[in-house]
Amino acid sequence: MSEAWASSIKTLLKETFEGPGSEGSYYTESRPNTGVFGTLDGLTAEDASRSINGSTIAAHADHIRYYLWVIRTMISGADFEKDWDACWTITHVDEVKWAEIKEGLQKEYVTLFAEIDTIDLGKWLTNVNATIAHSAYHLGALRQMLKSLEMEK
Repeated sequence: MSEAWASSIKTLLKETFEGPGSEGSYYTESRPNTGVFGTLDGLTAEDASRSINGSTIAAHADHIRYYLWVIRTMISGADFEKDWDACWTITHVDEVKWAEIKEGLQKEYVTLFAEIDTIDLGKWLTNVNATIAHSAYHLGALRQMLKSLEMEK
């Protein structure tokens, strides 16, 4: 059963972050580049810094990164203090900071994706599923923010 869970989780994580595969989509648009990474790809720091409904794309992206880090840290058993508010204070990024946020997000995703095969899914299934749901929620928010950016241009 654990292999089936791991396969399912990895399929949905991959769709959320990388976009749908050639087999089609379970819940994102079936077009390529509709996952988190494709959504963020090509956005400038200026676009990522625009305030849209009181937040920025940069803040959402960093929040997703932070959430993945929190889940991975919990699974590892390391002690840490959560600071959910820190990423939401991001109102402006330059190109260097924007690249750091995207690279950090990619790193956290790749690391969690690889760890799915090594963790006790019976113990962490709810947390990992919450990661998918949480990230998919923010993917939807990012996609709506992009629509607002497109309307401004």
